[in-house]
Amino acid sequence: MLKNRHMVSKKEKKEILRKIETALGSKVDGSIEIADYEKMKLLLINGKIRGFVMDGEPFLNVEGLKEVQASKRYVIVDDGAIKHILNGADVMAAGIVDADDGIKKGDMVWVGDVRSLPLAIGIALMDGKEMKEARKGKAVENIHHIGDKIWKMAKEE
Repeated sequence: MLKNRHMVSKKEKKEILRKIETALGSKVDGSIEIADYEKMKLLLINGKIRGFVMDGEPFLNVEGLKEVQASKRYVIVDDGAIKHILNGADVMAAGIVDADDGIKKGDMVWVGDVRSLPLAIGIALMDGKEMKEARKGKAVENIHHIGDKIWKMAKEE
């Protein structure tokens, strides 16, 4: 399952935590390991799968987000969108009720419900302001959600 699992250096750990804190506006701490899984690198914080690295950018997964209060890079959807997102569908602009104005197209973002419970992680296909104004089109590409393989592995630990 997990291959090449190893602790990161102090310098690398500091950089990973800084990037996560900058992206999400919340502090994360603990020991950090990186492991290869399929075509991605997973982040293990305190021995638990709590994030991943895509294109050199670390980001928390759904379980990691449940442990912090992320104040940035959020996309909030209405209850009607939840079922589709949990089945792996991309996030459509019509279902978005709020989004962080600081989101830029191409950013990794977290998708939550109106209670701010994390549901999925994705790549923004629009800027945050555009997401709030658009009434149609794909806004976020779904790359990880509750119920997928990574979520199941994180829950098993």
